[in-house]
Amino acid sequence: MAWNLFRLGRWSFRHRRIVLAVWIGLLVVGGIGASTLDTKTSDSFTIPGLESTKAFDLISERNGGANANTATARVLFEAPEGTTLTSEANRKVVADALAAAKTPDVRSISDPYAAGSIAPSGRAAYATVTYSQSVIDLPATNKKALEKAKSVAKQSGVRVALGGDAARDRGEPPTGELIGVGVAIVVLAITFGSLVAAGMPLLTALLGVGLGILAITVLGAFTELSSTTSSLGSMLGLAVGIDYALFIMSRYHNEVGKGRSFEEAAGRAVGTAGGAVIFAGLTVIIALAGLSITGIGFLVQMGLGGAFMVAVAVLVALTLLPAILGFAGKKAARGRIHVETDDPDSEQRTNGRRWIEGISRFRWPALVVGLLAAAVVSLPIASMQLALPDDGSAPAGTDNRVAFDVIAENFGPGANGPLVVVVDTAKAANPVQAVNQVVAELGTIKTDVASVGAPPAQTLQAQLAKTNLATIQVIPKSGPSDKATKALVATIRSSLRDLPGQSGARALVTGSTAVGVDISDKLSGVFPLYLAVVVGLAFILLILVFRSILVPLKAALGFLLSIGMSLGATVAVFQWGWLASLIGVDTTSPVMFLLPLLLTGILFGLAMDYEVFLVSRMREAYVHGDPAKHAVIVGFQHSARVVVAAAIIMLGVFAGFALTDQVIIKTIGFALAVGILADAFLVRMTIVPAVMLIVGDRMWWLPRSLDKVLPNLDIEGETLDAQLAAAGRSDEDQVLVGSATDQH
Repeated sequence: MAWNLFRLGRWSFRHRRIVLAVWIGLLVVGGIGASTLDTKTSDSFTIPGLESTKAFDLISERNGGANANTATARVLFEAPEGTTLTSEANRKVVADALAAAKTPDVRSISDPYAAGSIAPSGRAAYATVTYSQSVIDLPATNKKALEKAKSVAKQSGVRVALGGDAARDRGEPPTGELIGVGVAIVVLAITFGSLVAAGMPLLTALLGVGLGILAITVLGAFTELSSTTSSLGSMLGLAVGIDYALFIMSRYHNEVGKGRSFEEAAGRAVGTAGGAVIFAGLTVIIALAGLSITGIGFLVQMGLGGAFMVAVAVLVALTLLPAILGFAGKKAARGRIHVETDDPDSEQRTNGRRWIEGISRFRWPALVVGLLAAAVVSLPIASMQLALPDDGSAPAGTDNRVAFDVIAENFGPGANGPLVVVVDTAKAANPVQAVNQVVAELGTIKTDVASVGAPPAQTLQAQLAKTNLATIQVIPKSGPSDKATKALVATIRSSLRDLPGQSGARALVTGSTAVGVDISDKLSGVFPLYLAVVVGLAFILLILVFRSILVPLKAALGFLLSIGMSLGATVAVFQWGWLASLIGVDTTSPVMFLLPLLLTGILFGLAMDYEVFLVSRMREAYVHGDPAKHAVIVGFQHSARVVVAAAIIMLGVFAGFALTDQVIIKTIGFALAVGILADAFLVRMTIVPAVMLIVGDRMWWLPRSLDKVLPNLDIEGETLDAQLAAAGRSDEDQVLVGSATDQH
């Protein structure tokens, strides 16, 4: 493998114009496709087959195929202090504002005076605007009409706030990417001591991210994608793209420092470090693509999108980077060129060498302290709550948050997340009686029920005659993400379980909270299978890479520490509110429901990156004859600098996304930033070397029967020198044809 990668790196260096033209050509094609095709995204978290989504499907079916999950907006009115919305003047203001919100896409607008959606104080009221299309299909003119309605009311002194999915702002400046790029420039410049050398990994990573995002955008024209797919893809693509290029670039500098020609150095860098990059990338791809096991549409999209970005990053690092090194010539080799030595008595004393020697002297204390720190940071997981993100977690001062808060204050927290009981009377002997029976049963539930809104008798009869379907609204006393509301969903379903046998009708519970409960249950059910498949495949891959049983086992156990610390810190900040203001979180809320599974997939792959980068150099020293404990020290010294730089860059990228306003991206960015910090510095650079120093030679144990059947992937480049010599390249004569022209 090392020989083939060497040839690829050397070929890319020699034929740099062809390589660059191919990548630029792909970028141009992607740009043309993205600019000419209409891409649609969605924030929908519904999953087919759940009770809550079955209810939506039933409504759609009985209404002639009309989309039951159409876009809605809430127009919240608040009268000035000392006045009420029931005055004649303010009634006219409300009517004029709602008239301004009317567009051809509006199916209905509820009258707050007729619907009873006026607060007891008379100062607040809300109207629900229902559209005929879903959010992704809704023209922008509707948002402008809502803003016009807001302006009309404001002129008369009535405050208006807009809530709901149709009113939500979409698309924000890519601050996460900008912060990540800024951190990367600083770290790379310090690492290489040259702006030109620092620009190499950044340039290739940005090109890879650009190509990946364009490809995802083109795909979005043919299938509906989650709105977070491209954000997550750019987050991952930028982070791993810089890391992979940095790893190869560092090895290139080391090879140049040994006196090799630029072309030979590029080939050797790809031939050795490139193998680690491939397998590091494969672990990330396995972890992300493994999300397909869940069968949950938006998770599959995010996982495959992220896996595609990582695959592009690997290909760019293996081909485009050596090509650009060929163009740069001496400029890319300037700066700090570190020629690493394996001599334990060498005067070369890097910070990495000092750190690993300290770990070696105090291996048991380092292990114990590291494990205790991980356990303490992980403690908040015991109280973790999961829920769908709602407008209550939106930034303070935004329209959606204002509307949410005013409704909660004037109508009760449950008004922001009503439950809907859908009664199917198609098989009921007496449909009206069946619906009344449901209403009566709901009336017996006293815990956490603020009100039960049954349709008037005349309206009910008309609905049943037309669709054999009735909807009953249940307003909880608690908010949408509260534990009590989730418990109420279970209580209602339990109370109505025997309805088909009693009346022939059936009842389904839906609404945002019910959807969240159903999705959480679904995720909990598939999580063990996902974890088993992903960790199992990665375990096999790492056995192939390191030819050891204990190294992959130690890597997987270390990951559990990282995921624990990441989730623990996330609970402390987002759910408990500790230091939340530092990242712009102004209210506490349960953790985003899909975070544990998504974080596991992403962080597992990234954690294995550092494992491969660090341990592959230890393995390289070991197979070249160093004793096991000395190999740990040598390997750590060789790779510590680049791993630290990679971790800081990745930390900067994810921390930048943690400062965005999108709660989903903010939560993912924060959790990944903490996970990277914990995994790179506590787990991989403290606990892992301590364990390897304690275990010694036994760490590389592999059963003989297994050793015979496993292929030798040679990612350490153990056979590369021999193959180069066999090809007529000795250590004394490594100046390749044409290299002289490349050194100007």
